[in-house]
Amino acid sequence: MQKTALVIMAAGIGSRFGKGIKQLAPVGPCGEIIMDYSIHDALEVGFNKVVFIIRKDLEEEFRKVIGERIEKITEVEYVFQELDDLPEGFTKPADRTKPWGTGQAVLAAKKVLDEPFIVINADDYYGKEAYIKVHDYLIQEQPKDGRIHICMAGFRLGNTLSDNGSVTRGICNIENGQLTGVDETHDIFKTADGAEARNADGSVRKLDVKDLVSMNMWGLTPDFMEILEKGFVEFLSSLAPDDIKKEYLLPILVDQLIKNGSASVDVLETKDTWFGVTYQEDKEAVMEAFKNLTDAGVYPQGLYK
Repeated sequence: MQKTALVIMAAGIGSRFGKGIKQLAPVGPCGEIIMDYSIHDALEVGFNKVVFIIRKDLEEEFRKVIGERIEKITEVEYVFQELDDLPEGFTKPADRTKPWGTGQAVLAAKKVLDEPFIVINADDYYGKEAYIKVHDYLIQEQPKDGRIHICMAGFRLGNTLSDNGSVTRGICNIENGQLTGVDETHDIFKTADGAEARNADGSVRKLDVKDLVSMNMWGLTPDFMEILEKGFVEFLSSLAPDDIKKEYLLPILVDQLIKNGSASVDVLETKDTWFGVTYQEDKEAVMEAFKNLTDAGVYPQGLYK
């Protein structure tokens, strides 16, 4: 069976484990956290390794809360996203406290990945369909045409909104199933008849709830890591000395690769509903959703029994 890995970006988790940290809030009927469902769905469709990207100072507690449970059922690796983990010749600016972003997070997993892999956020629930589609894509032979071939799960905008406030979404521009660009759109609100983006000047733009958006679920290859590594050096080289906030972000790099013709990104549409705890008030709705999925038999009572 071909090896494929699930890579979970969990370094953004705060240091007070289990006390108000949204990524680790129990949401399932038996105290499961969102990550439990993601891992369950990925293993079910054939992914056979899990890589947790975490902060070094959280390793012990992270292993206790979820890692040790998963180690019993599949191969697990832990890698660390650290502020001072930089390429040769670069040092962390003294005032920098903000992590370097999703690009550096994924790069931290380079040394433990020789297989195609899917990347997800730790605190997002993506549904089952996306894992099936991305896994099928990753185990296929891709054209050898000088470009890297990667994929992205595209969620319908209407399935990713919050009842409790606005969200930011990357709305995809797509031609013939290929991603041509992503429009980062802020302040998107759910409305009675769909969705709208509210601009700072008070103007409003109606949005199509069927438009596909990126939720940071990517299907990538080991080749991509080489490009990611090179891109990080270029990113650091271009930083102004006093810029301590700018991040090296996966979608921005992918956008550059599309624009310069070095990558082809297939968008795999999923009709599943995305859940996440964007606001504290979302937690109740998410718990209700998992209860309904369990009652409907989509998930067993107690995922790993």
